[in-house]
Amino acid sequence: MDLTTYAILLAGALAGGFVSGLSGFGTALMALGIWLYILPPAIAVPLVLICSVSSQISTLPSMWKVLDFKLAWPFVAGGLVGMPIGALLVARADPQNFKLSVGVMLLVFPTALYFIRKPMAFRFGGRPADAAVGFAGGILGGLAGLSGPLPTLWASIRGWTKDQRRGVFQIFNGSVLGAALILQIASGFVEFDVFWLAMLALPGTLIGARLGMRTYHALNDRNFYDVVLALLFLSGVGLVWSSIAPR
Repeated sequence: MDLTTYAILLAGALAGGFVSGLSGFGTALMALGIWLYILPPAIAVPLVLICSVSSQISTLPSMWKVLDFKLAWPFVAGGLVGMPIGALLVARADPQNFKLSVGVMLLVFPTALYFIRKPMAFRFGGRPADAAVGFAGGILGGLAGLSGPLPTLWASIRGWTKDQRRGVFQIFNGSVLGAALILQIASGFVEFDVFWLAMLALPGTLIGARLGMRTYHALNDRNFYDVVLALLFLSGVGLVWSSIAPR
C-alpha cells in the first residue's frame, strides 16, 4: 500500500469515526464516499461494517445512561429482518446506480427538513411505522452499511430529544450492522484483505469516534438536529459525486 492510499484510508476512518461518535450513525455515509475511490465495493462495504461496529462499541459507555430501548426496539426488529435481504443483494446491485439513488435521496429530504424550522412531532403509524422504516434501513445496511439514513430522517420528524434520537441511532445501527457483519463473515463474503485494512483503519476510527462524542455533548437539541441534517446532505453530495465523477 502506497502512502497516498493509506492517507485516503485513514481520512475515511477518521471522518467515519467522528461522524459516528457525533451522531450515532454515519460511518458508511462518510467513509464510503472516500474509500470507494481506492477500494472495490466488495472490500469497502465489510470494512465499513467493521469500523462502524467498533465505533459504536467504543462510544457505548458514554451513552449507556440515556439509551431508550423502548423507542429503539421496533427499528431493531425491522432492521434485523431486512438486513439479510440487503446482504443477498450485494452481489447483484449496481454500485453506481445504488450510490446515485441514495445520494439524491440524501440531498432532497434533509434540505426540505432544514427549511421546516417549526419543531415537528409526527406520530403517524406509531411503532409499526418505526419497524417499517427499520426494515428499509436494514436492507440498506445489509447492502452497503447504510442503515442510518432512513431511520435518521424518520426520527428527525418524530419530535424526540437529542438523547432519544442519538440513542435510537446507536442501538439500531450497532445491532443491524453487527448482524450484517456476522452474516457476511459466515457466508464467506469477507476477504482476508478486509481484516488487514481494518487493522490499519481502526486507530483512525476510534480516535474520530472519541472526538465526535465530545462534540455531541457540547450540542443542544437544535444544534444536533441541524448537524444531523447537514451530515446527511454532505454524504449525499459525496455519494452523487462518486457515482457520476469521471474516472
